[in-house]
Amino acid sequence: MNFILILGVLLILGLVSTRVVKLLNLPNVTGYLVVGFLAALGCVFIDQLSGNTVLTEEIIVLNNSVSGVALGFIALSIGEEFKFSKIKGLGSKILIITVLQALLAMVLVDAVVLAICWMLKVPVEVAICLGAIATATAPAATLMVIHQYKAKGPLVDLLLPVVALDDALGLIFFAISVSISKVIATGTAPSMMSLCVVPLIEIIGSIVLGFLLGLLLRALINFFKSRNNHVIMIIAFTLIGVGACSLLNKITINGNHLEFSNLLCCMMIGATYINFGGDEHIVERDFSLVERWTPSLFLLFFVLSGAHLVTSSKELLANDTNMLFVLIVFVGYIIARSLGKYLGAYLGCKITKRNKHITNYLGITLLPQAGVAIGMANTISKMEAFNNGSGNIIVTVVLCATLVYELFGPLLTKWSLQKAGEIPNELGVYPYEENKKS
Repeated sequence: MNFILILGVLLILGLVSTRVVKLLNLPNVTGYLVVGFLAALGCVFIDQLSGNTVLTEEIIVLNNSVSGVALGFIALSIGEEFKFSKIKGLGSKILIITVLQALLAMVLVDAVVLAICWMLKVPVEVAICLGAIATATAPAATLMVIHQYKAKGPLVDLLLPVVALDDALGLIFFAISVSISKVIATGTAPSMMSLCVVPLIEIIGSIVLGFLLGLLLRALINFFKSRNNHVIMIIAFTLIGVGACSLLNKITINGNHLEFSNLLCCMMIGATYINFGGDEHIVERDFSLVERWTPSLFLLFFVLSGAHLVTSSKELLANDTNMLFVLIVFVGYIIARSLGKYLGAYLGCKITKRNKHITNYLGITLLPQAGVAIGMANTISKMEAFNNGSGNIIVTVVLCATLVYELFGPLLTKWSLQKAGEIPNELGVYPYEENKKS
C-alpha cells in the first residue's frame, strides 16, 4: 500500500457513500465519517492478520497531513463571512443571541464534564477543551436543509448570520481554553506568564499573522489578472498560513511551548481579503472559485476523521483507558451542549424580543456539529501537552457526538422550520406568511 493509492480509494469510497446516505435522507458528512470508520476497521483487521501496523500508521499520517490543510480552508471560508458591511447590518441583537448560545453551551459542558472528571478522578483538561468545542456549529448541514426545502422567513434570516458568527466566536473561545488546558495537562505551576501572557501571544499573534498575510495577498494578487491565478494565490497563502503556524509552534517562552492557531490565522486571511481585496465582484468570484476546489479536500478530511475514531479508540484501549468513562463523558457532552445551545438561544431571543416561533425553535436549529468541531479535536490530539491520553478521549467523544448530531441535527432543523411555518406546503405557500395575514 502507498499514500497515493489510499487517498484514491478513500475518495472513491467517500463519493459512493453519498449515494447511500441520499437514500436515507442524511447529510453527506455522515456517509464520509462512516466510510472512514469502516475503512480504518478494515486496515486494523488486515494489520492484525499480517502481524504489523503499516496500514493503520499510514492512515494516521494521512489524517495528520490532510487535517491541517483542510482546517485552513474551513477557517478561510469562516473569515469570508466577516465582511464589514454584512456585520454592520446584523446589529447588536444578533451578537447578543450568538454570544449567549455559545457561552451557555460552553459553561454547561464545562460544568457537567468537570463533575464527571472530578468524580472519576480523570484529568480536568478534557472538560475545558470539550466546553470550547461545544460552541461550534455546522453551517453546511444547516444550509443544506434550508436549500433542500426552500425554507425562508424570519427564523432563517436570523439563523444564517448566527451560524456564521458562531464558529468565529468558537475559535476564540477554543484558543483561550486550550491555552488554559495546556497549563493543567503539563502540570506546570500556574503563573501570569502561562495563564495570561502566553494565551494572548498565541491568540493575538495568530490574528496578526493572518492579517499581515491577508494584506500581502491583497498586494500581490494585483499583479495577476486571470481567475485561475487568483485561486492559486489564495490557496498558496492559506497553505502558508497553516505552515507558518506550524513553524512558529516550535517557539518556547520561559519554558512555555507556544501553539499558534492556524484556524484563527486562516480565518483572518479570509476576513482581510474579503474587506480589503478591492473590487467586490472579483473578490466574491475568487472565493466561489476556491470553494469549487475544496470539496475533494473536505471529503478526505471527513473520511479520515472517521478513521481517526478507530485509531484513537484503539490507542485508548491499548492504554487501559476506561471506555465507560468515555461513554459517560459522551452522553454528558451531548445533553449539556444541546441544553446550552437551546437555552442560550432562547434567552437571547427573549432579551432581544423576538417572536415566539424564533424564540422556541432557533436553539434546535443550532444543534448540528461537524467540520469545525472535528478540526478543533484533531488540533488538540496533535499537541504534545495532550499525549497523556486526553487528546484521544476528546477526539473520540467529539467524533461520536458528530455522528449523532449529523444523524439527527438536520431532521430537527427541518422539524423546527416546519413548526415555524418557513417550509412551503404542497401548494408552495409559506404558512408563516398566511399567519401574518390572519
